[in-house]
Amino acid sequence: MGQHHYHALLKRIAEEKKSLAVLIDPDKFEISEAAAFLKKIPFETTHLFVGGSTVPYGHCEATVEALKQYTNFPVFLFPGDYTQITGSADGILFLSLLSGRNPEYLIGQQIKSVPKLQSTNLEIVPTAYLLLDGGNNSAVAKVTETEPISQDAIEKIVQTALAGQYMGAKLIYLEAGSGAKFPVRPEIISAVKKNSNIPLLVGGGIRTEVQKQAAYNAGADLVVMGTVFEE
Repeated sequence: MGQHHYHALLKRIAEEKKSLAVLIDPDKFEISEAAAFLKKIPFETTHLFVGGSTVPYGHCEATVEALKQYTNFPVFLFPGDYTQITGSADGILFLSLLSGRNPEYLIGQQIKSVPKLQSTNLEIVPTAYLLLDGGNNSAVAKVTETEPISQDAIEKIVQTALAGQYMGAKLIYLEAGSGAKFPVRPEIISAVKKNSNIPLLVGGGIRTEVQKQAAYNAGADLVVMGTVFEE
């Protein structure tokens, strides 16, 4: 199981290049529109993430296969549930939801995913996943039955992210939740970046160029945007 996409990200960071992932929710994606969709994504896109909180069985695989027909971007699964795993993708963000205390999303889902992962060649990237309060009831909070961490609790956020790094995570993902009213604050991004030494991904509520640049300037290595740029 290679880690070449992960190493490519490390190389981009070493070269001080920023990365941009477009997150595609298979539940809202028209497979017949894949080619047209890919023409609309920002020109600086480097990765595609596929996943959602609630996705009917099989939709993830169909979405990944449609995207792979028209693009060479690495396609990573960002699964809300182990049933979304498909060997058609290039890799998977192997998430543990460290911000919450629901064992199902700390380790339960991960164990359920093992039989599927054993039969694929997906690049598996352990990811410390932190849901922060974005000012709305996010789908992640609902589905996982967990509370997001307040963005005022900077020390707690840093400690949670670092606990993930110490446990062996290769990425930290700060998530304000899809449809967040406000994204992760720059001072949180910079505090986590200053204290950790693995790539930092930031997503949720980033809708504008200004918000994206603010995340980069604060220290995000990769910004995740939903399909907002279509609007």
